[in-house]
Amino acid sequence: MTASPAFAPDSRLVAAVRPSPNHGERQGGARPDALVLHYTGMADGPSALRRLCDPAAEVSSHYLVEEDGAVLQLVPEARRAWHAGREPWAGRHDLNSASIGIEVVNGGHDFGLPPFPEAQVAALEALCRDILQRCGIAPARVLAHSDIAPSRKQDPGERFPWARLAAAGIGLWVPPSLDAAPADALSAEAVVALQSDLARFGYGIAPTGTHDAASRDVVAAFQRRHRPARVDGALDPGTRDTLARLMALRFGAGPEAAPARA
Repeated sequence: MTASPAFAPDSRLVAAVRPSPNHGERQGGARPDALVLHYTGMADGPSALRRLCDPAAEVSSHYLVEEDGAVLQLVPEARRAWHAGREPWAGRHDLNSASIGIEVVNGGHDFGLPPFPEAQVAALEALCRDILQRCGIAPARVLAHSDIAPSRKQDPGERFPWARLAAAGIGLWVPPSLDAAPADALSAEAVVALQSDLARFGYGIAPTGTHDAASRDVVAAFQRRHRPARVDGALDPGTRDTLARLMALRFGAGPEAAPARA
């Protein structure tokens, strides 16, 4: 592994700098206006750190939050870390150029989706608040990796403490609907309305009126983040109600906030 020069940390919360060579220039003069949260999905923190700093892996993030709450910075915030892939969010494909990425040490789905320790969550909350304040990032621009890449990624997963973070001004959250009714038949018009709401929120989905595999992946990503009790990609009443209230929170009451018609 080739050593990369050290740099001064951007956040006062950084315990140590562990430079990764995997970064580049932010394209088009972009400034960070989004924060993307990930889990590492590896057996332990040292394994994740090695991968994030391995030039052959071609992946990195700006920060890594250990299980004990230690915050490591791997890439300067002024640089483009390689964490968000090429899928779109809110119509933008190169989100790496406009975001800061945080990897949270957690084995993820491949290792049983373990809980996030309190020390880690507290450190993550403090780091996110620091970044949002310094960079002027809006709560609606705090994203899950699965939001951006719904067909490829599941992180940071159903057990991630989104409600707690939102209470601290980090991301958007409404209490998920408790309606456990199974999905019912919807008209193509109703499916278009729901897909349009998801697209307006930022998801990379086309309002086709057909709830196909790609559409189900997006709905599952929405559920994983906002209605994690049941992640199946179905447009069930509980998912529709949660989406309507989330749209109302973000955009205010209006046609797009109304439950879909059958």
